[in-house]
Amino acid sequence: MSFRVLVCDDEELIRWSLQTHLKGEGYEVATVEDGQQALDAIAASTPDALIMDLKMPRLDGMTALRRLRETEPTLPVIVITAHGAVDSAIEATKLGASGYLSKPFDLREVSLQLEKVLDANRLETEVRYHRDRTKQGYEKLVGDSPAMKKVFEMLKRLETVDAPTVLITGESGTGKDLVAQAIHARGPRRDKPYMEIDCAAMPETLIESELFGHEKGSFTDARQQKRGLFEVAKGGVIFLDELGEMTLATQAKLLRALENRRFKRVGGTVDLSLDAAVIAATNRNLKNDVKAGRFREDLYFRLNVVPIELPSLRKRSSDIEALALHVLERACRELGRDVPGISREALEAMRRYPWPGNVRELRNVIERVVILKESGEPIHIEELPSEIRFEMSSNKREGCPFELPDEGIDLEAVERGFVAQALEKAKGNQTHAAKLLGMSRYALRYRVEKFALGEKRVDAQKPGEEPGENEPEGDA
Repeated sequence: MSFRVLVCDDEELIRWSLQTHLKGEGYEVATVEDGQQALDAIAASTPDALIMDLKMPRLDGMTALRRLRETEPTLPVIVITAHGAVDSAIEATKLGASGYLSKPFDLREVSLQLEKVLDANRLETEVRYHRDRTKQGYEKLVGDSPAMKKVFEMLKRLETVDAPTVLITGESGTGKDLVAQAIHARGPRRDKPYMEIDCAAMPETLIESELFGHEKGSFTDARQQKRGLFEVAKGGVIFLDELGEMTLATQAKLLRALENRRFKRVGGTVDLSLDAAVIAATNRNLKNDVKAGRFREDLYFRLNVVPIELPSLRKRSSDIEALALHVLERACRELGRDVPGISREALEAMRRYPWPGNVRELRNVIERVVILKESGEPIHIEELPSEIRFEMSSNKREGCPFELPDEGIDLEAVERGFVAQALEKAKGNQTHAAKLLGMSRYALRYRVEKFALGEKRVDAQKPGEEPGENEPEGDA
């Protein structure tokens, strides 16, 4: 596990000493010379802890600490004070410093203090996460990001308002079903039935039968009368998942039921009362579907009385730590495992990963790791899937789409292979092959000769034109 520490001191010797010592202890260390540089560095990439001198030019440590607490109220900060400057240390503690060191200090004391504040911060994060969950009252919904706060605000309003229709939108895996369950569990209909149907998993005729019911003999397999969900859920809530997959014919029947609050069973003649709130969810863009003629505009407006949009996980990366801890706690409880937390490096990798499968993918990853790992150890980055670990790689950020295997590679053989493949794809056209490899034709020809690949085709040149003239040059 590798924590990131930022050292801020105007004395070069102190910066060098702390950096050398802490790197030897396994920390990632960056250094800056004054308070303003520290604030800039933290704004660019928040470290796990800050060690900062109070007496510095340009922007002193006390002023920097005050400003820092406006944006990073929980970042552990250890301040460095001059010998005997107790008042300064006390003032810094009141501003939120986690500890202090008096010059001259023992490097072993630095390690002890740093370990202490990092452990305390991790414990505080977990306690805050559990407290926030209890305070929200929506145990299965986790998040404190601005986007999730909007969702919780809407859910809070629906606790006292009996909305006839709610439309939940969001990508697959964002937890639309959990929001629907929360609306029912805390709303005015909480003591009545909650029924749900997956519109994407059923054929048209079966969806109608499930929603409206059917009379005996109304179709081939209708051997007896069946009550539909609209009847069974009387007074309660019906959740229509993936509503966007409904056919236009079924959409029309649903619209009539919602408009009139009455419906008939399939094959029936008697009007029945619709006394249920309808919550619909979809991962499709219904506005686009309306324009394309795939979804009825009148049904869209009827459903979109109370819209709730769930953000994708990549748009609320600040919630990933709380979500991961929540999923880990649940997985350990259900699987009977003991996995005490997640390493800082693993959490950082999770925050950088785009999570195309959203919360569902996060849950699957955590559960898989818990099943396969030894109990008694936190989750480390090495145990995460390669696509998540590689997202953390600096090579990926610099444009390399391949991961170096643990056993290493023969770089020259790889280079030769790619040059040969480019020539094959370009059918011997070296100009085209060079573009595929992002290099100039001169650079490609050098490698063709180096690897004795031969020339399958000589590119046509205009009279008097030098080879490669007017072509974009790349690094040789």
